[in-house]
Amino acid sequence: MTLEEKIAQLQSLWINELLEEDGSFSKEKAKQLLKNGIGEITRPAGASCLTPVEFAKLGNEVQRFLVEETRLHIPAILHDECLSGLMARGATIFPQIIGLASSWDPDLVKDVASEIRRQMRLVGIHQGLAPVLDVARDPRWGRVEETFGEDPYLIAVMGTHYIKGLQGDDLSQGVVATAKHFVAHGFPEGGRNTAPVHVPLRELREIFAYPFEVAVKYAKVLSIMPAYHEIDGIPCHASKWLLNDLLRNEWGFEGIIVSDYFGISQLFERHKVAKDKKEAAKLALEAGIDIELPSRECYSNYLIELVREKIIPEKLIDLAVFRVLKVKSLLGLFDNPFIDVEKIPSNLETPLSRELALRAARESIILLKNNGILPLPKDIESLAVIGPNADNWRNMLGDYSYPAHIESFIDMNQRGLLKLTIPRGATIESVPIVTVLQAIKNKVSPETKVYYAKGCELTERSEKLIQEAVEAAKKSKVVVLVLGERAGLSLTDISGESRDRADIGLTKPQEELFEAIYETGIPIVLVLINGRPLSIASISEKASAIIEAWYPGEEGGTAIADVLFGDYNPGGKLPITVPRTVGQIPVYYNQKPTGRYSHWWKDYVSEKAEPLYPFGYGLSYTEFEYSDLRIEPLEALREEEIKISFKIKNIGKILGDEVAQLYVCDEYASVTRPVKQLVGFKRISLKPDEEKTITFVLPIDLLAFYDKDMKLVIEPGIFKVMIGSSSEDIRLSGEFKIIGDKRTLMKRRSFFSQAMVSESK
Repeated sequence: MTLEEKIAQLQSLWINELLEEDGSFSKEKAKQLLKNGIGEITRPAGASCLTPVEFAKLGNEVQRFLVEETRLHIPAILHDECLSGLMARGATIFPQIIGLASSWDPDLVKDVASEIRRQMRLVGIHQGLAPVLDVARDPRWGRVEETFGEDPYLIAVMGTHYIKGLQGDDLSQGVVATAKHFVAHGFPEGGRNTAPVHVPLRELREIFAYPFEVAVKYAKVLSIMPAYHEIDGIPCHASKWLLNDLLRNEWGFEGIIVSDYFGISQLFERHKVAKDKKEAAKLALEAGIDIELPSRECYSNYLIELVREKIIPEKLIDLAVFRVLKVKSLLGLFDNPFIDVEKIPSNLETPLSRELALRAARESIILLKNNGILPLPKDIESLAVIGPNADNWRNMLGDYSYPAHIESFIDMNQRGLLKLTIPRGATIESVPIVTVLQAIKNKVSPETKVYYAKGCELTERSEKLIQEAVEAAKKSKVVVLVLGERAGLSLTDISGESRDRADIGLTKPQEELFEAIYETGIPIVLVLINGRPLSIASISEKASAIIEAWYPGEEGGTAIADVLFGDYNPGGKLPITVPRTVGQIPVYYNQKPTGRYSHWWKDYVSEKAEPLYPFGYGLSYTEFEYSDLRIEPLEALREEEIKISFKIKNIGKILGDEVAQLYVCDEYASVTRPVKQLVGFKRISLKPDEEKTITFVLPIDLLAFYDKDMKLVIEPGIFKVMIGSSSEDIRLSGEFKIIGDKRTLMKRRSFFSQAMVSESK
């Protein structure tokens, strides 16, 4: 390979750079831009605005040019976004990731990711820029919705199942998963996206790096994306310690590292650690980044100059090229890079994938409050459905769904923030999406009168709309008030990437709408469609019931109606703490012993220290009883695991799901430890009066931490066991002791407990 051909494998191009204005493939542009080959093509589905058949044909034309018109005949990796489904016209739109996390159902996550894989491979997409493994500790941050929440163990479990579902058992039929954003992106200064992160090394390793370590060592993820921010003055895109020493040398990562979009140029433009793009390219390559995304802005002629001027050795280029070609080989691209477009339907989703979207939406819903008003009778005399999110299909979707993202993409292009060819007549199309109003009308009896009023815009008050809402409420027995946020990357959005908030309550117009409805005296069932935990302390006291639905995707309206009218008993649990007020941030369940209270008076001057709703919290239409805790052995020396079993019984009158949660606490240690940490969980479905036994098999490795010398150790001592329905609702507790000498963990390590369900005796 010539130097130019090698460097081409480290580059990417927007699909738009190869398009004519009508959306067709431009061979003339390809001759100029692809003459030496290319590493990756960026977003053939999510940026082209084409139908699945059209962008699959386009992908074939790109591959045909590379295979037939270039000297080395090396196909390209085609990558796209796939956070809540492939970001493409006609693809299934699942609940946003914070919703999937609320299911506490790893098998569901794997099923969703497997279906995403099927749809991606069907149209020739080989790499997905997901999952997000960021630990979200600041709800002001707009990207909380893209995460699995605040707990590293929950994130590791869910992220592993997502990766395994996406990559599959055979990568030649799978999709390369990309774990991002490495590392600690979810705890930025001030909650501002890309702002510096202030995290000490021990906390970095134990909390923020843990899900990535599991992804590398256990899930065998094949791509990692560094984060935009800096840690202690070193941007992640230029950190040799993060990308080489830790990721590759210590953890043994064998895949490719791809830059976040424009992340390398930001070393020059924003971080100011490089004097120009040429130096930025040098820093990124030396740090270990293999491919620049989304286009060749720095990994261009600058790399050629750096090698020829002997500023960087060519062997660095060779190492990166080897890693890229290895992944292409694993994907089976050298055997056949083409897609049979005759097999591609107009819509990628099927009845089964839509059914899966409904299952995911149902399992993601959390019942935060219920004074007995829910479930509602289907033959209720009258019902008012009110709110800016009540009948808006667009607002049901997360920021990286196709309609939301393409809308933002076109908007940024029009504003000059992007300069890309968008095909003439491009439209924001979607699969059918069910709104809450539509689903309620489909659910209630023919005799039920359903009144609808918008009430307000998300961020704008209208006296006329409020009065219409009040009149609708007065005619009804119950008000279903659907409020929240709107996700995307545009200025009109209030959740999503770059849409960080200083205030995390409902917007003022929505608060005023709530108060106006509350004054009518009609009971309010509040439904939240949003991307971050909202501080709604005063509203929480006044609402008769509260449902957290997050961004529930295409079948979200149906799922919400199923919960409202009792066709589905909600079993979701919070994957993140809900603050009472923005002033509590950061607030999370696994704080240190001194972290929860304000010294001797415990609370703030004007507010309680406890959160509004704790991590792991969620109600049901039935009740569960926990009993008969058993821990074996009570003392362990060399045993590799502890068995913790208990009985759980549905003592209510209807079928329901419960998420049993296992927490441990190291009572005394050489460094401070969290007041509790999640080390196991199991979602279980029980009929009325049905009882099961759950047994957690806890590897002692899960008790490890980094000691004063930053060695990963297990210290002898007493460990408290807590079985809870949430992190605060602890139903059973006990303890066991680790005896003997302190043990240092080497490279091999267990990451998960196992949960087994059996009949109670």
